[in-house]
Amino acid sequence: MSLKYKRELSVLAALVLLLGILAIRRPDFFEGRNILFLMTDAAPTLIVAVGVALVIISRQIDISVGSQLSICVVLAGMAGRAGIGAPVAALLAIGCGAAMGCLNGALVAFANLPSIVVTLATLVIFRQSLLYFGEGTSIYDLPACFAWFGAGQAAGQWLVIGISLGVLLIAIIATTFIAAGRAVYATGSDYEAARLAGLRPKWVTFSVFGLLGGLVGLAAALEAVRKAQLGPKVGDGLEMRVIAAVVVGGVAISGGRGRLIGCLIGVALLTTIAPALNYLGLKAEWEKAFAGTIILLAVASDAIGRKRVAR
Repeated sequence: MSLKYKRELSVLAALVLLLGILAIRRPDFFEGRNILFLMTDAAPTLIVAVGVALVIISRQIDISVGSQLSICVVLAGMAGRAGIGAPVAALLAIGCGAAMGCLNGALVAFANLPSIVVTLATLVIFRQSLLYFGEGTSIYDLPACFAWFGAGQAAGQWLVIGISLGVLLIAIIATTFIAAGRAVYATGSDYEAARLAGLRPKWVTFSVFGLLGGLVGLAAALEAVRKAQLGPKVGDGLEMRVIAAVVVGGVAISGGRGRLIGCLIGVALLTTIAPALNYLGLKAEWEKAFAGTIILLAVASDAIGRKRVAR
């Protein structure tokens, strides 16, 4: 096994093992409609995971993404019910998400507040604001032209999947070949060294939070066009899923290291666990326990790796 891709290959092996068990015990899991549904369901999570990965690589954290997604979903749904087309509603959601991300970024980068404290606070503020102003109600009766961007379910599912993979590809190219993308790694590896090298780490930090917010808005738009009912509960638990997917996919929680392709493998594993448990006759409530265990094991693995390097 290549040491360079050890984490990614390990997670891929775990995913293959899980799929192998399903192939033996429940081959009906692999029906075309079920696989397409899982891929579509994973697409918004993958988009948010890309943004969260960039934030973690820059040595920060954002645990408010679930609340951000809820607000953006409701905003997109309200726009759709008002007769605004899905593409324009998506732009509104992206703008709203970017604004919330920039708020987090400004407090972290320029007010020098810890990101865990800032995003814990905004998680509660965003969520409670939505419940207060939206009165906890859900949005129904969206026009048919809004669903799946008006392309129909069959084509719409592939469109949603394609958008998420496109975001991942662009992010991989940017972080590999573009100076601004490499600056994220430099900032996460050594903030002071990045500053002395002529980079502007405060603006890098601000930018990754703003970008994450915009990606959350895009993910919310994809959620809005594929669901018949939209409400404040849509983003519940998202932060746990994406952080678990990012960390298990090889992004070091200490910052500065990790490959975005690992997000795809991590999201695939985390998205498969819940339906796999259901197909295998186990309680789906174990999904969160698995996610927490995965985060713990991944962080422990990084800590052990750092100690070995130090020695």
